[in-house]
Amino acid sequence: MKDPEIDYQGIFDASPSAMLVLTPDLVIVDANVSYQDLVGRARHQLVDRYVYDAFPKDPEGPDDLKASLRRVLETRAQDVAGPMRHDVEEADRPGVFEERYWSPINAPVLDSEGNIVLVVHRLEEITDVVRACGPESDKRRLRTQFELYARSRELQQVNERLRQANARERQVALALQDAMLPAPERLDRHQAAVRYRPAEDTLNVCGDWYEVTQLACGAAAVAVGDVVGHGLAAAGIMGQLRSALSAAMRVVDGPATALDGLDMYARSLAGALASTAVQTVIDESGHRITYSSAGHPPPALAHPDGTVQFLDRATDPPLGAGPEHSARPQATTTYADGAVLVLYSDGLIERRREDIDQGLQRLADHLARHHKDDAEDLAEGLTTLSAATDDTVVVVVRL
Repeated sequence: MKDPEIDYQGIFDASPSAMLVLTPDLVIVDANVSYQDLVGRARHQLVDRYVYDAFPKDPEGPDDLKASLRRVLETRAQDVAGPMRHDVEEADRPGVFEERYWSPINAPVLDSEGNIVLVVHRLEEITDVVRACGPESDKRRLRTQFELYARSRELQQVNERLRQANARERQVALALQDAMLPAPERLDRHQAAVRYRPAEDTLNVCGDWYEVTQLACGAAAVAVGDVVGHGLAAAGIMGQLRSALSAAMRVVDGPATALDGLDMYARSLAGALASTAVQTVIDESGHRITYSSAGHPPPALAHPDGTVQFLDRATDPPLGAGPEHSARPQATTTYADGAVLVLYSDGLIERRREDIDQGLQRLADHLARHHKDDAEDLAEGLTTLSAATDDTVVVVVRL
């Protein structure tokens, strides 16, 4: 069905809000019926006139409209002028002005290139409210209240613009997440599951990352890393470190050598120092896991009988943390069919005002109870251990 055509002129004329339409030079283009009734002037007395000339002004009366319109033209953003006094000449008594109070809002209309093509001026009269206050001291108090109200409306408008900006930034963040954290590669001999959960008070992208790679030699490489910070800046650094380690694992011999290269790269990358990473290589033919860690929490290996082993015999400081580069350690452990390997970021085990050993024990207890679960179910269950105040990545590999 064809969309109905909208009669914008009809909507403008029928609006109960009093409105003027101005050019960027502040010449009146149109005035709706509500505006004409409010100010007591016909359309032909307003259109094609400079807005300040359309209304004779008391030379001794205040006028704050110019400042508001100037702000709109300079910022290209809506402006709430706040309650203001603008006396109006009486129709049958030229030169005699009646005290009137108004609450105006001015908003720009922008073209596709962001240039102002029109300004909409909306007006509400508040004279009766001001007069009802009685003595001048009460009027001043009421005026202060109106000004506070106007400022609150300005804050609401600022908050709305921030919300829109945050929504746009969130879309950028989601695009980055899709580009830099794609679905893990399918492994030839193992089932892998990944869960990625940003902190609740951040964008949907963070500094945590993972990499699951099927190597040409038949082994599987699994890594998890963590960049200091949140948001788009941390995500950019995360993407570079993840790509660098992924490339290194394809050309070097072993996880320690790959982290050596990543350490040297991190020293040349602004914002990458103190990042952590752990790299594992799973050799199915020998039932061995070789691993190396740069300041990252130790992977957990749940054996078929439910016992849990933390792979912590090859841990070094975070990337670039030492005064100079040095070779990183590497260790190997064995596993039996039916075991489960879990790599994770610190958001899974750390909680405020709690020792990290408690978080590790909580992880071990969960794995002892659920180590036989399907990889996807186990990964989903593990994410419930996080406090949601930090970014969390979990990678589960069923061996």
